Amino acid sequence: MLMPMVTPGAEPGQRVPVLAELFTSEGCSSCPPADALLMDLDRKQPVKTAQIIVLSEHVDYWNSLGWKDPFSSAEFSARQTAYARALKAEVYTPQLVIDGSEQFVGSDTGAITAAITRAALRPKAPVRIVSAHRDGAEIVVGVSVPAGPGDLWIAVADERDESSVRRGENSGRTLPHVAVVRHLVKAGSVAEGFEKQVRIALAPGGQMGGTRIVAFLVAPGGRVVGVNMFPLAQ
Repeated sequence: MLMPMVTPGAEPGQRVPVLAELFTSEGCSSCPPADALLMDLDRKQPVKTAQIIVLSEHVDYWNSLGWKDPFSSAEFSARQTAYARALKAEVYTPQLVIDGSEQFVGSDTGAITAAITRAALRPKAPVRIVSAHRDGAEIVVGVSVPAGPGDLWIAVADERDESSVRRGENSGRTLPHVAVVRHLVKAGSVAEGFEKQVRIALAPGGQMGGTRIVAFLVAPGGRVVGVNMFPLAQ
């Protein structure tokens, strides 16, 4: 079996990329503190050894309880269920998954920070986003990974979004979000190497502050072994 080409864990002055996926919903009253923590992780980067790359994935199973989250998708509910099965955890919101290998209540700052610190010590494959640009209603992403094995995924996320919630548990609140995933696609399987341009359709609406592209390599077993981010201006 081929082993991923990896870089060592954190060295002095180096930040190791770590993926933090938040499963959240605008219909859940416990989620706004987790959304705020995700924004803080993204903006403040509080772990010195880690480059924290965040994604906000809105689930749809709260939608029947008074408020339909405009960013929700059954795809993210299914993804969360798959994580719960792999990590022997429950499905709940807010739930934050670090590098596909550990899960926590999304507002538990101490546990999440400790997990990010641990994740930054693990070897990582050098995932490169070579280029990204808009082409009409699509984004064209050029990605490069020296070696696998694993599956390469690409997320297209709104840099930031905001909703004025009119019903449900968060009625009357204005809820801001960061890195809201609008599309998540498997670009392909990585073996001896991977270089490819991938076309991804842009979702309508959102994109208040531009778009970010996140590419990540998932090893057999589900652990994220490499991740990178590329911001696009609006």
